[in-house]
Amino acid sequence: MNENPTLSAAQKPRGRAFLRKLSRPWPLLIALLLALSVALGVYAQTMAFVWDEGFHLVAAQLINLGAKPYLDFAFPQTLLNAYWNAAVLRFFGDNWHSVHFFDALFVSATVWLASTYMMRRFPVDRWKLSCAAIVAGFIGLDLVVVPFGPSAQAYGSGMFLAFAAFRVAVVAVDRASIWLTVVASLLVSAAAGSTLLVAPAVPVLFVWILLVNRAGHRLSKAFAFCVAAIIPFLPEIILFVRSPRLTFFNVVQYQALFRRVNWGDVGAHDFDIFLDWTVSAQTLLLGLLAIIGLVYLIRQSNWDRKLRYEFYLAAAISLFTGAFIATAHPTFGRYFIFIIPFVALLAGVGFYYSGSRLISADRPRWPTAILFFIMLAGITKWIFDDRDATHWQDYEKIAAKVKQVTPPGQEYMADELVYFLLHQRPPARMEFSYSHKLDLPTAQENLYHVISFKKLGEQIAHGRFATVETCKDDVVDDLHLNDFFPNHQDFDDCTVFWRHGHEEKSPTAPKTGSKSVANKDLHDNS
Repeated sequence: MNENPTLSAAQKPRGRAFLRKLSRPWPLLIALLLALSVALGVYAQTMAFVWDEGFHLVAAQLINLGAKPYLDFAFPQTLLNAYWNAAVLRFFGDNWHSVHFFDALFVSATVWLASTYMMRRFPVDRWKLSCAAIVAGFIGLDLVVVPFGPSAQAYGSGMFLAFAAFRVAVVAVDRASIWLTVVASLLVSAAAGSTLLVAPAVPVLFVWILLVNRAGHRLSKAFAFCVAAIIPFLPEIILFVRSPRLTFFNVVQYQALFRRVNWGDVGAHDFDIFLDWTVSAQTLLLGLLAIIGLVYLIRQSNWDRKLRYEFYLAAAISLFTGAFIATAHPTFGRYFIFIIPFVALLAGVGFYYSGSRLISADRPRWPTAILFFIMLAGITKWIFDDRDATHWQDYEKIAAKVKQVTPPGQEYMADELVYFLLHQRPPARMEFSYSHKLDLPTAQENLYHVISFKKLGEQIAHGRFATVETCKDDVVDDLHLNDFFPNHQDFDDCTVFWRHGHEEKSPTAPKTGSKSVANKDLHDNS
């Protein structure tokens, strides 16, 4: 018997054909996208944490308890993301893991939509895979997308809905039927219904449908777009009919006037945010390549005009949405997450132009490997630096301590994250902690379901709360918590204070690490 059998002549070509199939562009791109999706899913279930997830998740739990946003508790946001979170908690588990799972899916779906768009539409065959991979990296390895995308806020869902609307809109202008226009309108309006930060994308797509339409009745599509755009805002419309004043306060008045109260120098803060891009190599590359790509498209006459218009649409969404986000005072770098997929498309074009001119028009793999390594190294370093930061697991220990030291039937004051983890409805007017910085007349506080920091201090002094948990040093000092509570336990940046000594004394909690980059700005209430 032959101990070293070899492949038969028929088997060899079959094996080579299989290897050739694996080395083709689409299998390679799908393998890359699967790897990014799995990595993002693991991160979402282990390290992903944003401090402001708390009031979003509390709002979702309150909705499941039958409470109505605006009417029963303060929630200065549009509502689709809150209702989505409520549905996830109800049907897939009342915990942060279930919400993070779906938010990671939203981010991964955005990466897939953007990279496959580039793969299908990029006109230079040799560079299709490279440009698609670079687009995937600029989104799936981004230093804003990874920390904030898979959180309970509307970052992941808003980004996905806006880009999905773009994908549908570029096809809708070539179809006589109005239904694709309706779908595009529903998607982009749902994005705005999840977070108003992406609202400018709605009129941009409307103008695109109106001006670029190539098939069917232009005005019919425009009318259908407008009608469909109303549907995602039906929750706000219904609540406005029931209480115009409360709805106006939460959707408009708070965002326009009150979110900057007691902030300090908002202008200096925003100026610092606008310069943050200078300290990130990845962001610098993304912006620089996007500018190069846009200039190349404007000067390029060989590309199909329809295709160039699609990239111009991506540029318009980036420009108008980015300008709108910049007007939010205070603004934050994470807000610009919604334009990253659109900027990444332009950066893919810029990468092609730069790589083909500087290195080789026929060998895209080396520039692709170099740029992808830079992005991968950047996000790896960020995750490594964030390894000892506060995460959900640390707040679970804090919540357990609050439950341990609070006598049954007595109230406690804590971050929204603690109320969520303990499945405890917050005390009245404490569902949204940022409202504590407002100082309104008592009648308005009662109407808007808010309470000032000053009045909370008076209630603490009079013994309303058996336990107080906070992660802010100014709260500890201004409310004199050490004077009113004889017991406390530190959890690194956070502290649990309590009055009663009914529980057995426990050793000092181990350190849980310092605040992560994703959580350092505790006054972000978007």
